[in-house]
Amino acid sequence: MACVTHHNWLNLSNMVSEKRFPLSSSYRLEKVFPVYAMGLPDPDPESILDVSDPIWEAVKQEAKHEAEKEPVLSSFLYASVLAHECLEQVLAFVVANRLQSPTLLATQLMDIICNVFMHDKAIQRSIRLDVQAFKDRDPACLSYCSAILYMKGFHSLQVYRVAHALWHQGRKVLALALQSRVSEVFGIDIHPAAKIGEGILLDHGTGVVIGETAVIGNRVSLMQAVTLGGTGKESGDRHPKVGEGALIGAGSTILGNIKIGEGVMIAAGSLVLKDAPPRSIVAGIPAKVIGGLREHDPSLTMRHGEQNPDKIEVNT
Repeated sequence: MACVTHHNWLNLSNMVSEKRFPLSSSYRLEKVFPVYAMGLPDPDPESILDVSDPIWEAVKQEAKHEAEKEPVLSSFLYASVLAHECLEQVLAFVVANRLQSPTLLATQLMDIICNVFMHDKAIQRSIRLDVQAFKDRDPACLSYCSAILYMKGFHSLQVYRVAHALWHQGRKVLALALQSRVSEVFGIDIHPAAKIGEGILLDHGTGVVIGETAVIGNRVSLMQAVTLGGTGKESGDRHPKVGEGALIGAGSTILGNIKIGEGVMIAAGSLVLKDAPPRSIVAGIPAKVIGGLREHDPSLTMRHGEQNPDKIEVNT
């Protein structure tokens, strides 16, 4: 069942385009949408991370501006962003509608996802640091709103955070169901038991695989088709540990319980089978250390393999 009927979408679109109510008005959306489309109750003020939320304010302003600029998107933007009371509700609504299936309804997903978001302040913080990472590091990210509405790397990362919380609540089957659905819809496979920091960028995201015992530190940037995998069918701690500020290039494969140090840059297409020391440049098949970096976090500058003044050679 669709969350919103075609008839009601058209009604709302017509009312916005005809200015029968302005986007900034207090018009109650339930007059247009069925109750199940609203989905979520008003948030408890104490469950929100901070009273001041500049990213949420920016998202609302961007959505209003885009609705005025592209009237054909006005109903979508109102239902997805402007009808909600906080960033967590918006994100729950958006990802639930993207992940829904005939047997896993959007309303069920919204309830699961929003319940985790609203009761976990660490996740609330991570959401904002992640969306800031997309805005700062991905030149294709036009706004906070575009990251939250359209970018599957961001969506996959936030659903992972929900699945990770459920995994540690003992709800492992549900966590794996979310992992499976994200893999089907977005082509990104992150095991819910993996440990991922905040301020993470999954640029493009397609083909990213992160194994069960992988660990990723804060401020890491991963390009498309990166694999953090094991080396066989052994159990236990068998996946890579990636330090803070690392930049992992497109198509890189990192296998086994090895350590990628802080601020490492791994060149695109590399096969990494051994530890990489902090702030080193690693490239090749199999990968070797080919140089070093003065910059602390290459993940923030996103300079892939440039010959730049920050590069210095190291002995290997």
